[in-house]
Amino acid sequence: MPAPAHLDPRLLRAFLAVAEELHFTRAAARLYVAQQALSRDVRRLERELGAELFVRTTRQVTLTPDGERLVPYARRALQAQDDLLAAFGQARPLLVDLNSPGLRTTRAVLHRARELAPDLELMARYESGLTGAAADLLAGRLDASFGRFAGLDPALRAGLDHQPVRLEPMAVVLPEDHPLAARDTVPLAALAGETVYAGAGNPRTPEWTALARTLFEGRGVEIAAPAPLAVGDEEFQRLMAKTRNPVLAVVGFPPMPGTVLRPLTDPVPLSPVSLVWRNGLEHPGLIALRRAAAQVTREEGWLNRPLEGWIPATDACVMGVH
Repeated sequence: MPAPAHLDPRLLRAFLAVAEELHFTRAAARLYVAQQALSRDVRRLERELGAELFVRTTRQVTLTPDGERLVPYARRALQAQDDLLAAFGQARPLLVDLNSPGLRTTRAVLHRARELAPDLELMARYESGLTGAAADLLAGRLDASFGRFAGLDPALRAGLDHQPVRLEPMAVVLPEDHPLAARDTVPLAALAGETVYAGAGNPRTPEWTALARTLFEGRGVEIAAPAPLAVGDEEFQRLMAKTRNPVLAVVGFPPMPGTVLRPLTDPVPLSPVSLVWRNGLEHPGLIALRRAAAQVTREEGWLNRPLEGWIPATDACVMGVH
């Protein structure tokens, strides 16, 4: 069969969503279309190309050799279309992961970007964890995220770029009747003998757990064993009341009933926050986001390292601070 003279970009987007998810239901949800319509588009693309792109069984979906061959071409074609539309002021929405609802740093940057570019659509999601977001960034399912860039696997970092945003002082969340809750600040030495929750076992946030391990090494602080991720304020508070373990956080962590937030001191541990995106991504929304991050960082002095500030040497190098 001769190659088609024209391919509808919608068909390529349908194909790429299924190729990345390897699941028609998830791909349809990602594109906000009915699964039947998605399947129809994939079948139409297969007819137009004269090639079978997927092997479908009742248990799984896999790419055929022709499907694997099409993936890089489809990505380049769709990126070219996005670039063209962006050049004429018709950019698609930019999807930004803010990690968790209520975090002040990421919200401040996004709000400023929306002020700088009111005609663009900057959409937020809240799924937490730069390691988890990195796979979506590299696959084109997400455009930008925030987090500890130095904590990513080097193989992931190789496909990403970043802009330092903040050295955010760290804190602990405590039950309001915890003995340490009476203090205005909590010296690290006061945590000796405590078991602190730092996300161990959460596959989306190993960079945060690794930072905690480095911070607590030699200080007599244990990290809580892996546990299922508590989703939602109510479940988080229930588990805190049950375990009574302090939770490692940052000073911009949103308040929660029944808990108090206390900054850590002596030294002041700093959480490195970068804006992260895929290498080569060109989008006016990303330009606005980077401008916003630079403005807010400069105005707030977010990259000024306090004399008593603590940060791992690898992070200091990556963040460009000394």
